[in-house]
Amino acid sequence: MALQDAPPAVPAPERLKAVGRGLLKALIPWALPLGVLALWQAAASLGFLSSRVLPAPSDVALAFWRTLGDGSLIANISVSTGRALTGLAIGGGIGFALGVLNAVWRPAETAFDSTLQMLRNVPHLAIIPLVILWFGIGEEAKIFLVAVGVAFPIYLNTFHGIRTVDRGLIEMARVYGLSPAARFARIVLPGALPSVLVGLRYALGIMWLTLIVAETISSTEGIGYMTMNAREFLQTDVVVLGVLAYALLGKLADSLTRAIEQRALAWHPAYQPGAQGVA
Repeated sequence: MALQDAPPAVPAPERLKAVGRGLLKALIPWALPLGVLALWQAAASLGFLSSRVLPAPSDVALAFWRTLGDGSLIANISVSTGRALTGLAIGGGIGFALGVLNAVWRPAETAFDSTLQMLRNVPHLAIIPLVILWFGIGEEAKIFLVAVGVAFPIYLNTFHGIRTVDRGLIEMARVYGLSPAARFARIVLPGALPSVLVGLRYALGIMWLTLIVAETISSTEGIGYMTMNAREFLQTDVVVLGVLAYALLGKLADSLTRAIEQRALAWHPAYQPGAQGVA
């Protein structure tokens, strides 16, 4: 058997250029946040910013190290993350199920969609007084608010994704004898997945926004409690640390969703590596 020719070796300068391009591509998204951080530190060091109004990033870093050392930061992040994911699972599951039901079955759309649209237009944070009356100030109230907040983006995007699947593909699958369940699993759901994942990314932002407000309702643990407690003692560095923790958790959740998107939609031309934009 003939040996297969080895691929030609890439010259060292070309490899260095490729590594440099990779590093530059990885650093570009962080250029603006790091620039803002540098300006913030410079303004605080030069006395343009009072520590009572906005502490310097170095003070926030010290607060991070202090709360990390005593375990309070990790404990509060764990509690907040648990609340957020529980609310997302409940609200997202309901939104997805209703989106599928109304999109595939016209009588369900006729019966439920108008009611859902009316409920969607009620700001979910405006019902906090009612939620407190229904559930008190315990965990149920916070999880309920998160669930309501994330349900509608996922519902709308699931409904839209399924309704816009190419009808020609569905008809072709019917002609080839695929059962309704097989058509849904092999044609409808993959076709609707890009829209569903967009809804999930949008819902993740609402999830953290809702949690920030919900955790200010008489919490005894969580990032919201940590920031509210720090406000009582004028610890602005801890307050800013709590805000940054929400921002980083939101970014982490979005990055995980994008990774899922890249993996689940590897078949889609728009999500393949090296795909160009439309402009």
